[in-house]
Amino acid sequence: MRKLYLIPIIHMSADMGSIASTLDERATAKLTPELWQKHKEIIAAFWDSIGRFLDTLDVSDFRVYQDGLVADDEDGLRIIREGINQGSKNYEIIGKLLERGAVLVKTESFPLVKQEYHYITKMARSKSVKEREVAALRYKLARGNLLKQRDEFIAGKVNETLAEGENGILFIGAYHDVVHRLAPDIRVVQVKEVARVKDYHKSLINTKRNDQQLRELSEYLISPVSLVTLANSANRADNSTEKAMSTKNNHGWSASE
Repeated sequence: MRKLYLIPIIHMSADMGSIASTLDERATAKLTPELWQKHKEIIAAFWDSIGRFLDTLDVSDFRVYQDGLVADDEDGLRIIREGINQGSKNYEIIGKLLERGAVLVKTESFPLVKQEYHYITKMARSKSVKEREVAALRYKLARGNLLKQRDEFIAGKVNETLAEGENGILFIGAYHDVVHRLAPDIRVVQVKEVARVKDYHKSLINTKRNDQQLRELSEYLISPVSLVTLANSANRADNSTEKAMSTKNNHGWSASE
């Protein structure tokens, strides 16, 4: 059995490189400065929670996979160091994992990541509303297929490089769908539930947001993680699956449908 700890990423400005300031300005305008600042504080606390949990694991020889990482060895280490210097908590955590004996693995295809970055930078650097709308439309049309190709590549890389009996950590954007493409003998442990991370993001950008829901999801993101809480979360997921299957059977449907 192989085990993969999955950590759904919520990017900070420091993760976005040269377009960070532009994205910051646009997010502030869309969400209000107060809400954007609160969001940044939540994300910083989220990463602190993740970091404290990973500190409790013996990560020697763990394989580390990172959303957007197109190299390993010395080039990969250089990318991680640059991210740390720019203030990325995500990369800071990876740096500490590597110091403790984890192994960095090239996770993504450079051409695919380059394509996506091109679309994002076109939107971020648009000079007019019309230019930004055109860039956004082009990205929207390409995004689904591009994300699928990236997910297939990432899953293939994990399947190929995570050996029997080994453990890995995958830092991946919450809107990716890698899990369903992994080999069946890889046990996935969601360090934070992907669905709830996505719900937080959707609630944040919803113009008719539910403040109570956003507050509850924020509290979940920054809550402490432990092997006990992960076990309880897994049990809830198993119970939900069993309940769903029972409901289908009670309605006269076969479990194989």
